[in-house]
Amino acid sequence: MAFNLENWLHTMTTISMRYFILAGMTFLIFYILFPKVFQKIKIQRLFPKPKNYYRDVSYSVISMLIFSTIAYICFTVLKPYNNINYGEIKNTTFYALSFIWMFFLHDAYFYWSHRAMHHPLLYRKVHLIHHKSTNPSPWTAYAFHPLEAIVEAGIVPLIAFTIPVHRSAFFIFMLFQIIYNVYGHLGYELYPKNFHKTWIGKWVNTGTAHNQHHKSFFGNYGLYTLIWDRLLGTIRDDYDDAFVEIRNKA
Repeated sequence: MAFNLENWLHTMTTISMRYFILAGMTFLIFYILFPKVFQKIKIQRLFPKPKNYYRDVSYSVISMLIFSTIAYICFTVLKPYNNINYGEIKNTTFYALSFIWMFFLHDAYFYWSHRAMHHPLLYRKVHLIHHKSTNPSPWTAYAFHPLEAIVEAGIVPLIAFTIPVHRSAFFIFMLFQIIYNVYGHLGYELYPKNFHKTWIGKWVNTGTAHNQHHKSFFGNYGLYTLIWDRLLGTIRDDYDDAFVEIRNKA
């Protein structure tokens, strides 16, 4: 199928609007309008400097171009070959289970690709762009070097060409992953006090955990969960103390 500029622009607009509306709304609420209201759950006391916001937004725009292009290729150019179901939802059980499949697949994919990005060569040449934000904000969520943006977008063809999922399920999951990515870089801890000690909270990745990763560069590599971090010993030793300290301020 030949390149269709109109279809690509539609894909670009859809993906970009989701991200910039969500990141923009959270930035407006937590950083512009009500920072004092949420001050007690701010993970790092200071706020990033404006130049950090500008840099992150600039790289986010590049990431949106890359994400849109890969999505366009997978869902338009290669539509006859992917496993996306565009028809009626006939099996609600399979539909529900597809979210679990995508969740754990993406969680594993991110952990291992993220660990790879911390190889000294890739870190200096590629991943350092994302880590320039040692005190992240919502705009940091997709502030990637172009090569890292390609790797991050790899989850799209991985899902599209493996186990069949419905188009709407994929759309909902992508919306969820944007929301959780923005939360992870929000700079505020939204989970309640002692959540990290509950039977499920122990395995859930939190804003505190990912903020520690940005501040200290190593450990806490997970996306949605801390499963891989805990199993492989890459959870930071000071994570529990950091979570308690932040939530005790509230």
